[in-house]
Amino acid sequence: MSETGRRTQGGIATSDLILSAHVAGNADVFPDILKLHVPVGSTIADVTYGKGVFWRDVDDGDYHVITSDIAMNVDCRHLPYDDGTMDCVVLDPPYMEGFYRDQEVSLAGGGNYEAFRNYYSDGGAAPIGAAKYHAAVLDMYLAAGKEASRVLCDRGVAIIKCQDEVSANRQWLTHVEIINAYSANGFYTRDLFVVVRPNRPAVSRILKQRHARKNHSYFLVFEKRQPWE
Repeated sequence: MSETGRRTQGGIATSDLILSAHVAGNADVFPDILKLHVPVGSTIADVTYGKGVFWRDVDDGDYHVITSDIAMNVDCRHLPYDDGTMDCVVLDPPYMEGFYRDQEVSLAGGGNYEAFRNYYSDGGAAPIGAAKYHAAVLDMYLAAGKEASRVLCDRGVAIIKCQDEVSANRQWLTHVEIINAYSANGFYTRDLFVVVRPNRPAVSRILKQRHARKNHSYFLVFEKRQPWE
């Protein structure tokens, strides 16, 4: 309050702000997400660590990071951590239905993209009888989200990387499906970041384009308010 009794605004004018949309790589955006939503010193479980690209520009020692992924024989849907022991969980499972097919010969990411497939998964086919096509993608996010809720402390943060997709010539807004499902199961949506790839995507062949090609993805930031139902 001022001497006149009137309320005065604090803070300073600045344009040095963390923004919601970036033309950049994941590693460029991820440190800003941590800065805004995860206090230094927090214990973070990155349950789809892969090559650790997200952490490239995060200072060592700022966080206690526990890494795991399917290549380490740790499934993000069945984590070896006790209930309520993590301040933050980072999740980046495969977001394309092609990674969940039940025949290895038809899996996405072959040929020149084999390294991409191995980065996002163990390179093996999905079990027979599992959910198919886009439903398999959503099943993974929901099962992993439920497990993240279990290991997160109260008000813990889940950082979820995802991308929308076209499957069977149908548009699937995966980020909306995840937000709706997580919100219905005890998570509050704290933030959303859009990451636009700096280069233009291309395809080897196309007859007729029916949907806009995806060149952006999302980081969704959730806060655990209640246990997953």
